[in-house]
Amino acid sequence: MQTNLPSRGSRGSRGSWGSRSPGNSVRLTRRGRLALVVSGAVLVGTAVAVPLLTFTDNGPPTGPRTLVIPEGWRAGQVYDAIDKALALPAGSTKQAVAKADLKLPSAAEGNPEGYLFPATYPVRAGATPQSLLALMVDTAEKKFEGAPIAAGAQRNSMNLYQAVTVASIVQAEAASKADMAKVARVVFNRLERGMPLQMDSTLNYALNRSTARTTAADTRVESPYNSYQRMGLPPTPIDNPGEDAMHAAINPAPGDWLYFVTVKPGDTRFTADYAQHQRNVAEFNAWQRTHSAQPPK
Repeated sequence: MQTNLPSRGSRGSRGSWGSRSPGNSVRLTRRGRLALVVSGAVLVGTAVAVPLLTFTDNGPPTGPRTLVIPEGWRAGQVYDAIDKALALPAGSTKQAVAKADLKLPSAAEGNPEGYLFPATYPVRAGATPQSLLALMVDTAEKKFEGAPIAAGAQRNSMNLYQAVTVASIVQAEAASKADMAKVARVVFNRLERGMPLQMDSTLNYALNRSTARTTAADTRVESPYNSYQRMGLPPTPIDNPGEDAMHAAINPAPGDWLYFVTVKPGDTRFTADYAQHQRNVAEFNAWQRTHSAQPPK
């Protein structure tokens, strides 16, 4: 089955849609959680902590310095990390992007989001924001533009930029590496059926935040990244995915799933049946209530 994914240039024509059950708004949330909005009330889990920079800065370095970019970091987080690594004023790397002459695909329109490949990078003497950004983009190019990735994107009726965009959603939504290919299948199944993605990971990107607590008002935000109000994929990647997410995006698991929810750590459930999904969400909400009521150890 082919997936008719919209090109970046078509995002302005995306309309609103409806795939909601009467009385409830169903939405896929960050890290695979799915919640119900009932009369404006939201039942969701706790936000996922953003990893901290692992660049060592306790005194003068005794060996080669390194900068670790975790999978799933957004461009803004990478810029801040480079500023810190090079002891530059905040905002220096962001300002340097325009003059960095990065080797990005034309569809990116100069925006490196999705192509700042997560890895450990050396911070050598004389390093600049431009040199580190270029190293990350060159690494992404080598990882993404090989024959297997290109063939996989074509097999799923995507261009490479769209494949990176799907991978960024998978990176943000999947609770584990094992879930990634299934999350990718949910994305494709929803796109193929003309359903909204309704994922909080894209909405959080629009609002420049990382949280699982989304209100009904949030879902009405005017943004091309609002996958409640816009059809298809967001206009750009929403983070910088790693190799596992990229491979999942071009090799989605077989399945008819349309919904998924992480009921508790290690227990993510996928289903095509809305009634079953509601039962799974009820278990998720019950688990959250029970554990949020427990005193911290």
